[in-house]
Amino acid sequence: MSKKQQRKERIDRGIKVRTDGIYALMSLRELSYLTLPRLVLIAGMLVLPVAVTSMYWQRVISITCIYALLALSFDFLAHFLGLVSLGGAFFIGVGGYLAAVFNTSFGWPIFLTIPLATLMGAAFCTLVLLPCLPLRGVYFAIVTLMYPLFMTRLIEALDILGGTDGIMGLDSFPSAWIERYFMILMTLIFLFGMRRLVNTDLGLVFRAVKDNDQAVKASGMSITFYKAIAVFIASAMGCLGGACLVHIYMWSGMSLFALDFSIIPIAATVIGGGGTLVGPVIGSLILVPASELLREFGTLRIVFYALILVGFIIFRSEGIMVFGQRKYHQFQRWVKV
Repeated sequence: MSKKQQRKERIDRGIKVRTDGIYALMSLRELSYLTLPRLVLIAGMLVLPVAVTSMYWQRVISITCIYALLALSFDFLAHFLGLVSLGGAFFIGVGGYLAAVFNTSFGWPIFLTIPLATLMGAAFCTLVLLPCLPLRGVYFAIVTLMYPLFMTRLIEALDILGGTDGIMGLDSFPSAWIERYFMILMTLIFLFGMRRLVNTDLGLVFRAVKDNDQAVKASGMSITFYKAIAVFIASAMGCLGGACLVHIYMWSGMSLFALDFSIIPIAATVIGGGGTLVGPVIGSLILVPASELLREFGTLRIVFYALILVGFIIFRSEGIMVFGQRKYHQFQRWVKV
């Protein structure tokens, strides 16, 4: 058939008319078009431990997943609640120290310390941040940044929780494969779980709190209550990362409150694309390995971070994921006129 009898049509046109999700009846071809990006991400992450042979870089995979959880936590609070949190280091430290205490002082096994540290750490972080929930913008960010600094000085001054030496002798994961795949599965579960959550009625309320909290308050709903739920979910992701981190290194110390855990997730969100949830995960998959490659430059790697961020802000301010989504939906095909 000649091209005069055909015309170009964007592949997503018919799909967009009917649905934006994958839960409507459609052809296998259209379903594949919608699910392909998700399957590529899942398959790619599951293959990583097999494709990477170096023990050092396999460990980097686990650390990348921890940063991905933190970036996902930051993106959720910032772009769905309007709460710009710099408390990633606080979440990591609380979860890590709780897991260390449970494991060394009580002798509880790793499969018990991680979920307990995640839930109890999230509850503690939410309780501590509860008085700060009425704050917004830079004020909330400054307060959350102070918490890890406060905890560091408190541990050092009172010589508690192992003081400057930290807590040593923690149990490790049963095997390296369990460690890698546990971190990857947790990242994927939280990623797709959060994507589902923000599209539910609860997610609608979260976005309403961000856009017009006074309208939500006028509707008879408690703004503080919904913010507390969001902070609990976000801090749970961070505490999970901290609990896994101390069992990976078999040590817990004040470096868990390092500001890298607050800054790198923000950079990953900028690179990947804020408000997409999957963007921060992709940003972490790029930034954390790049950070390891630049480690030999010492403190000079901060210059490379700055150049990368400035480049993305100037030339791709929407992030990789938003740009990629737009290009993916612009694919065309020839159809019969």
